Amino acid sequence: MLESGRFPMAGPDASRTTDPATLVQRMLDGDRLALARLITHVENRTAAVRTIMKAVHGRRRGGYVVGVTGPPGAGKSTVVDRLTAHLRAAGDTVGIVAVDPSSPFTGGAVLGDRIRMQAHALDPGVFIRSMATRGSLGGLARATGEVIKLLAAFGHDWVLVETVGVGQTELDIMKLADTTVVVLVPESGDAIQTMKAGLMEAADLFVVNKADRAGAPALMAELKFAAHLHYASATSPKDIDWEIPVLSAQAQADVGVAEMLGEIRRHRAALESSGTLETRRRRRLRAELEGLLIEAFRGRVAEGLAGGALRTKLDEVVAGELDPYSAVEAMLPMVSWSDAEKPRP
Repeated sequence: MLESGRFPMAGPDASRTTDPATLVQRMLDGDRLALARLITHVENRTAAVRTIMKAVHGRRRGGYVVGVTGPPGAGKSTVVDRLTAHLRAAGDTVGIVAVDPSSPFTGGAVLGDRIRMQAHALDPGVFIRSMATRGSLGGLARATGEVIKLLAAFGHDWVLVETVGVGQTELDIMKLADTTVVVLVPESGDAIQTMKAGLMEAADLFVVNKADRAGAPALMAELKFAAHLHYASATSPKDIDWEIPVLSAQAQADVGVAEMLGEIRRHRAALESSGTLETRRRRRLRAELEGLLIEAFRGRVAEGLAGGALRTKLDEVVAGELDPYSAVEAMLPMVSWSDAEKPRP
């Protein structure tokens, strides 16, 4: 466990450096400003991202990831704020990624981290970053996974990820979080709508927030029934024996938050004791590699279609002179790697 004073502030000369390798070393030494600058590189997809992520590979220290998702207005920010307070009271350090809508004017996050989490803004054991979706679906910014890696390499015990809250397209959180908390409120709809949205597949824990409102008991009863039905009738093999708990909370008043954290810890213990946590993380690494390969391949194809032999084949297909399947067979060998991208033996 890391103490709250684990992360010293670096001097002004160190904070001004822009060299990625130096920034990574400063970050590993506990420089919060260097961490912020590295996250900016990742979020803006600069040319330094590859160097940065290579340098932090294998440097993870802790960083258990909890995703907090649910519809807009469910109180996700308050839940994250209260969970952070409880984790800090236990002596744990916390990194927070709050994924916000993009500003139509600046492209940045509409809501600022200091506005959301003012109580923790000056706590050296808490690092908060708001990120803009920049058009990404699934409730998560494209670079969120890489930001999580940076926060874990920095040494945070926990990383809390709050999604933007866009309804049925939030399921990307499953690909990143070790434990996913789905926050609902009575007016967000019944359990059947939740199942239709796919959140039964995403959730490791349901929380009915603002439980003092009318309709909360009925929603909880429906969710418990649906969760048990999902547990009992699942046709695909489970990697962990876990029936989704359904809790009530009034996060604004700090009611039910301790119980919520207790269930998160219980889920973590179940994952760790069964070896499932590492299995899931290895699965995510494979998915990440596949995604990077597809992204690189797509880039090479786009470059080739701008001119040359690939463009010639494209024109033949458009003109009806060649069928698409034959064109693909001919074009695949033409897709070449640049020297920088070429895989090394």
